[in-house]
Amino acid sequence: MSEQSPYEQLGVTVDASFDEIQDARNRLREQYSGERQLVESIEAAYDAILMDRLKLRQEGKIKVPERIRFAEERVLQKQKASTTVQQSNSSQPQWLQRMLDTPTRSDVLWTSAMYGGLSVLTLYPEMNIQLLQLPLALGVGAGLYFLNRKENQFGRAVLLTVSGLIIGLILGSLLSPMGGLLEPERFITLVTLIVLWLVSCFLK
Repeated sequence: MSEQSPYEQLGVTVDASFDEIQDARNRLREQYSGERQLVESIEAAYDAILMDRLKLRQEGKIKVPERIRFAEERVLQKQKASTTVQQSNSSQPQWLQRMLDTPTRSDVLWTSAMYGGLSVLTLYPEMNIQLLQLPLALGVGAGLYFLNRKENQFGRAVLLTVSGLIIGLILGSLLSPMGGLLEPERFITLVTLIVLWLVSCFLK
């Protein structure tokens, strides 16, 4: 679709009226309402046609309806809004931007499945307290794997995983009185796995 001209993208001819162009754009937007990239492509084609018509009008080749004479203002507003979003993201400290990650849905599902399974294993009544080191060790290994896969920096992955492990153990120990019926060791392991999941998902 991107290789076509703006007129071909909207399915109109070069000499189509403004109403025909607008109807085509609205029809396509409705048809592809669930597909963000296609809708953006349709909007870009529509804007390109408006700008082309405006240019032709300025050259005295066509008469453009009053309502589309300021099409370039709408395009500039879109660009300004996009720039504002980028600036708001860049307002975060650089060290924080370097650490934070925006995981894909697939990444979240994989890490959640892994740590969810380890959490279930931790809470399994037949799991001996002495064997709780097993899900904890598997959680550390999973953290190393997921973090190293993002940036391919094993040293950084080790640092973040060990930090998550220490924070999880300390936090679990502090919160263990709130564990209710869970044994302190089991509760601490569970909290540590949650912290490792957060680190694996949202840090890089």
